Amino acid sequence: MNYKLRKITAEDDAAVAGLVRDNLKQFGLDIPGTVYFDEVLDHLSDFYNSDMCQYYVVESEGIVIGGIGFAPFEHMKNTAELQKLYLTDSAKGSGIGYKLIAFIEEKMREAGFRKSYLETHENLQAAIHIYQKSGYHEIERPKEVVHSTMNRFFEKELESLS
Repeated sequence: MNYKLRKITAEDDAAVAGLVRDNLKQFGLDIPGTVYFDEVLDHLSDFYNSDMCQYYVVESEGIVIGGIGFAPFEHMKNTAELQKLYLTDSAKGSGIGYKLIAFIEEKMREAGFRKSYLETHENLQAAIHIYQKSGYHEIERPKEVVHSTMNRFFEKELESLS
Protein backbone atom coordinates (compact mmCIF):
# COMPACT_ATOMS: atom_id res chain seq x y z
CA MET A 1 0.00 0.00 0.00
CA ASN A 2 1.42 3.39 -1.00
CA TYR A 3 0.85 6.10 1.54
CA LYS A 4 2.03 9.52 2.56
CA LEU A 5 2.45 10.81 6.12
CA ARG A 6 1.97 14.53 6.76
CA LYS A 7 0.89 17.00 9.42
CA ILE A 8 -2.85 17.46 9.89
CA THR A 9 -4.51 20.48 8.26
CA ALA A 10 -7.96 22.04 8.78
CA GLU A 11 -9.06 20.25 5.59
CA ASP A 12 -8.41 16.91 7.35
CA ASP A 13 -10.46 17.65 10.47
CA ALA A 14 -13.75 16.12 9.33
CA ALA A 15 -12.10 13.01 7.86
CA VAL A 16 -10.09 12.33 11.03
CA ALA A 17 -13.08 12.93 13.31
CA GLY A 18 -15.11 10.52 11.19
CA LEU A 19 -12.34 7.92 11.26
CA VAL A 20 -12.06 8.11 15.06
CA ARG A 21 -15.81 7.95 15.62
CA ASP A 22 -16.26 5.08 13.12
CA ASN A 23 -13.59 3.04 14.91
CA LEU A 24 -15.02 3.72 18.35
CA LYS A 25 -18.53 2.84 17.22
CA GLN A 26 -17.31 -0.40 15.64
CA PHE A 27 -16.00 -1.50 19.06
CA GLY A 28 -18.95 -0.32 21.14
CA LEU A 29 -17.12 2.74 22.42
CA ASP A 30 -19.43 5.45 21.03
CA ILE A 31 -20.29 6.25 24.62
CA PRO A 32 -19.64 9.03 27.17
CA GLY A 33 -16.18 8.87 28.71
CA THR A 34 -14.41 8.40 25.36
CA VAL A 35 -13.07 10.89 22.83
CA TYR A 36 -16.20 10.15 20.74
CA PHE A 37 -18.02 13.12 22.28
CA ASP A 38 -15.06 15.52 22.68
CA GLU A 39 -15.75 18.82 20.90
CA VAL A 40 -12.04 19.21 20.09
CA LEU A 41 -12.30 16.06 17.92
CA ASP A 42 -13.95 18.10 15.16
CA HIS A 43 -11.07 20.62 15.15
CA LEU A 44 -7.93 18.58 15.78
CA SER A 45 -5.80 20.80 13.55
CA ASP A 46 -6.42 23.67 16.00
CA PHE A 47 -5.26 21.59 18.98
CA TYR A 48 -2.24 19.91 17.37
CA ASN A 49 -0.45 23.02 16.19
CA SER A 50 2.84 23.25 18.11
CA ASP A 51 6.09 21.37 18.63
CA MET A 52 4.62 19.93 21.84
CA CYS A 53 1.26 18.89 20.30
CA GLN A 54 1.49 17.23 16.91
CA TYR A 55 -0.83 15.09 14.79
CA TYR A 56 -0.10 13.37 11.50
CA VAL A 57 -2.44 11.85 8.96
CA VAL A 58 -1.71 8.97 6.62
CA GLU A 59 -3.21 9.30 3.19
CA SER A 60 -3.39 6.91 0.30
CA GLU A 61 -4.46 8.16 -3.13
CA GLY A 62 -5.62 11.43 -1.55
CA ILE A 63 -7.81 9.75 1.08
CA VAL A 64 -7.07 9.89 4.81
CA ILE A 65 -6.65 6.28 5.98
CA GLY A 66 -5.25 6.91 9.44
CA GLY A 67 -3.61 9.18 11.92
CA ILE A 68 -1.60 9.48 15.13
CA GLY A 69 -0.58 12.27 17.46
CA PHE A 70 0.88 13.26 20.79
CA ALA A 71 0.55 15.94 23.44
CA PRO A 72 2.24 16.46 26.80
CA PHE A 73 0.90 14.30 29.62
CA GLU A 74 1.38 16.89 32.36
CA HIS A 75 0.85 14.41 35.19
CA MET A 76 4.02 12.44 34.45
CA LYS A 77 7.42 14.10 34.17
CA ASN A 78 8.91 14.34 30.64
CA THR A 79 6.02 12.30 29.25
CA ALA A 80 4.00 12.65 26.06
CA GLU A 81 0.68 10.93 25.54
CA LEU A 82 0.38 8.95 22.33
CA GLN A 83 -3.07 9.96 21.07
CA LYS A 84 -5.65 8.95 18.52
CA LEU A 85 -3.96 6.14 16.60
CA TYR A 86 -6.74 5.11 14.25
CA LEU A 87 -6.79 3.42 10.86
CA THR A 88 -9.47 2.63 8.31
CA ASP A 89 -10.41 -1.04 8.11
CA SER A 90 -8.60 -1.29 4.76
CA ALA A 91 -5.34 -0.08 6.34
CA LYS A 92 -5.50 -2.42 9.34
CA GLY A 93 -3.19 -5.42 9.23
CA SER A 94 -0.80 -3.73 6.81
CA GLY A 95 1.88 -2.83 9.37
CA ILE A 96 1.13 0.89 9.16
CA GLY A 97 0.20 1.00 12.85
CA TYR A 98 3.71 -0.09 13.88
CA LYS A 99 5.28 2.45 11.52
CA LEU A 100 3.07 5.23 12.92
CA ILE A 101 4.05 4.38 16.49
CA ALA A 102 7.77 4.39 15.63
CA PHE A 103 7.32 7.67 13.76
CA ILE A 104 5.43 9.45 16.55
CA GLU A 105 7.90 8.21 19.17
CA GLU A 106 10.67 9.84 17.14
CA LYS A 107 8.67 13.09 17.08
CA MET A 108 8.19 12.82 20.87
CA ARG A 109 11.95 12.42 21.35
CA GLU A 110 12.62 15.41 19.09
CA ALA A 111 10.25 17.45 21.29
CA GLY A 112 12.27 16.43 24.36
CA PHE A 113 10.04 13.76 25.89
CA ARG A 114 11.58 10.72 27.57
CA LYS A 115 8.45 8.61 28.02
CA SER A 116 5.34 7.77 26.06
CA TYR A 117 2.02 7.10 27.82
CA LEU A 118 -1.25 5.92 26.33
CA GLU A 119 -4.69 4.88 27.37
CA THR A 120 -6.99 2.50 25.58
CA HIS A 121 -9.87 0.11 26.21
CA GLU A 122 -9.98 -3.66 26.58
CA ASN A 123 -12.38 -3.81 23.59
CA LEU A 124 -9.48 -2.67 21.36
CA GLN A 125 -7.52 -5.93 21.47
CA ALA A 126 -5.70 -5.35 18.16
CA ALA A 127 -4.48 -1.98 19.42
CA ILE A 128 -3.33 -3.47 22.72
CA HIS A 129 -1.43 -6.15 20.79
CA ILE A 130 0.36 -3.52 18.67
CA TYR A 131 1.24 -1.44 21.74
CA GLN A 132 2.67 -4.44 23.56
CA LYS A 133 4.67 -5.58 20.52
CA SER A 134 5.98 -1.99 20.24
CA GLY A 135 7.45 -2.19 23.74
CA TYR A 136 4.70 -0.66 25.89
CA HIS A 137 4.03 -2.18 29.30
CA GLU A 138 0.82 -1.93 31.25
CA ILE A 139 0.65 0.36 34.29
CA GLU A 140 -1.91 1.21 36.98
CA ARG A 141 -4.64 3.69 36.02
CA PRO A 142 -3.33 7.23 36.66
CA LYS A 143 -5.76 9.24 38.82
CA GLU A 144 -5.71 12.07 36.26
CA VAL A 145 -7.33 10.08 33.43
CA VAL A 146 -9.76 12.34 31.53
CA HIS A 147 -11.61 9.74 29.43
CA SER A 148 -13.19 7.77 32.27
CA THR A 149 -14.25 4.80 30.12
CA MET A 150 -10.66 3.94 29.21
CA ASN A 151 -9.50 0.99 31.28
CA ARG A 152 -6.04 -0.05 30.01
CA PHE A 153 -2.96 2.14 30.48
CA PHE A 154 0.54 1.75 29.08
CA GLU A 155 3.89 3.49 29.06
CA LYS A 156 7.25 3.12 27.38
CA GLU A 157 10.66 4.62 27.99
CA LEU A 158 11.83 6.42 24.86
CA GLU A 159 15.49 5.71 24.19
CA SER A 160 17.45 8.89 23.65
CA LEU A 161 18.40 10.14 20.21
CA SER A 162 21.86 8.97 19.22
